[in-house]
Order: sequence, then structure tokens, then C-alpha cells
Amino acid sequence: MLYFEDFKVGEKSITHSRTITEADIVNFAALSGDWNPLHVDKEFAHNGPFGERIAHGLLVLSVTSGLFSPELIFNKWSLIAFYGIDKLRFIAPTKIGDTIQTELETINKKVKNDNSGIVDLKITTRNQHNKEVLVFIAKFLLKKHNNTLIT
Repeated sequence: MLYFEDFKVGEKSITHSRTITEADIVNFAALSGDWNPLHVDKEFAHNGPFGERIAHGLLVLSVTSGLFSPELIFNKWSLIAFYGIDKLRFIAPTKIGDTIQTELETINKKVKNDNSGIVDLKITTRNQHNKEVLVFIAKFLLKKHNNTLIT
């Protein structure tokens, strides 16, 4: 189990990758109700600023979360809660057929109380050309080694 104390500022890890498909975009539009033509209308998007359909920013964020979620499960983090997102930026469009991968870097740690601490991870998602498409700071509340009771 990885506890708050086990995270070291500067440590990095890379997730597996995932290709964004047309089905992802259509399913996300149906789920979210966001039918913006930049995402779902081929002809409209062709004449738009990107020349083709792009994935919803929040879809890319959701897929990014799915890419690093196994880190939480397989490494068995002592996760109490996902604490929030800071400085979220959609840097570049993600298009149908793009393959994205995410880098996690521990950038800060702060003790919350005797039982827990907050770890800040810089999350950088890049496409197959190593171009950044999404960057944010994810905050996680983790148990400390001596944690016996969460208060």
C-alpha cells in the first residue's frame, strides 16, 4: 500500500495509452447532452477552426482519469478521496484516431492532520506526437502510515 509518506516530490510515472474513437465522441455526446457540432457534425467541423471533429475536452479529461485510475487500484494507494482539480487547461485538440497517454508527476505534499495528507500530482496528457493536449493538477487525500482512524 502506498501512503502519503511514500510519495516523493519529483517522481514521475507514465500510464498506458488509449486511442480516442468516433464511438467515444458519440457516446460522450449522448451521455453528457453536449451535441456541439465541433464534436459531432463532420461537415460543420470540416469548416471549423480545427478542420475536423474534435473530442470534447471533458471527454479527454474523463479518459485521462481512466488512464491513471489503475495507478490508484493496482498500486493500492491509501486513497481516502479525490480532493479536486486545479489549473485545468485544454492545450490542444484531441481528434478521432489520436492516441493519448498520461504522465503523473508528484509536485507537492501537504500534511492535512495526524492521519492524512494531500498529494498534488501534475497530470500531463499527450497525443501520439508527444504534443500536450491536457494539463492539470490533481489533488488526492491519502492516509498516513500511522492512520488508524480517519477524523
